Amino acid sequence: MESATMSTTATIRPDEAAHFGQLAADWWDPNGSSAMLHRLNPARLGYVRSAIDKHWSTDGASLRPLSGKRALDVGCGAGLLAEPLARLGAAVTGVDAAAENVAVAAAHAAGQRLVIDYRHGDIADTAFAEPIGLFDLVTSMEVIEHVADPRTFLAALVARMADGGLLILSTPNRTAASKLLLVEGAEALGAVPKGTHDWSRFLTPEELTALAEDCGLRVVDITGLSVDLATRGFKAGGSTALNYLVTLIRA
Repeated sequence: MESATMSTTATIRPDEAAHFGQLAADWWDPNGSSAMLHRLNPARLGYVRSAIDKHWSTDGASLRPLSGKRALDVGCGAGLLAEPLARLGAAVTGVDAAAENVAVAAAHAAGQRLVIDYRHGDIADTAFAEPIGLFDLVTSMEVIEHVADPRTFLAALVARMADGGLLILSTPNRTAASKLLLVEGAEALGAVPKGTHDWSRFLTPEELTALAEDCGLRVVDITGLSVDLATRGFKAGGSTALNYLVTLIRA
């Protein structure tokens, strides 16, 4: 639900919220406008699970390694990551800038009999975020390149981390390859809706690392998200030229 006392939108870009809100209706269609996210999701989930097991020394065979923990997914869209986190045992809160996404996410979770606390708002607005509390795991996938101020956004994520917490991000890299393939190619071919990406807003791993350190974080791992030619999907590992995943903890 939306906070009645929300007073600022420090990181939300209204044009971005409107763009993604228009995609909400078919977010869960693997062949729809969010097809690229569906292709990315298995690799992202595998990376998140590996980071969880390493950070908390959990059994890789455990079905619910997040049991007893709270997880926050910021920029949750319609719940592609939030739902698996709930299945891993976490008490999940999902936050998104588009009210349409929150509505679709809540309806889909209910249909799956999953209890997820979805909220519409800006995580950088303390009047909105502080009542939510702190979280053991904070995730934000393919979001930081869409916000108004990446540093403010990252600091807001850090503010939601509990002691000993884990933060995991993914984002496109700003390279010639990503401009050609993710922006010019994917949007021209219809694999990604037109206007989804602004290449100039992509962050390199070095830039994101500097921002993280400025926010009191330490980078534990940077892993590329690269094309898997065998499956025509994506895999965690290989080059960071197109996209990459980052695991962070408090310094």
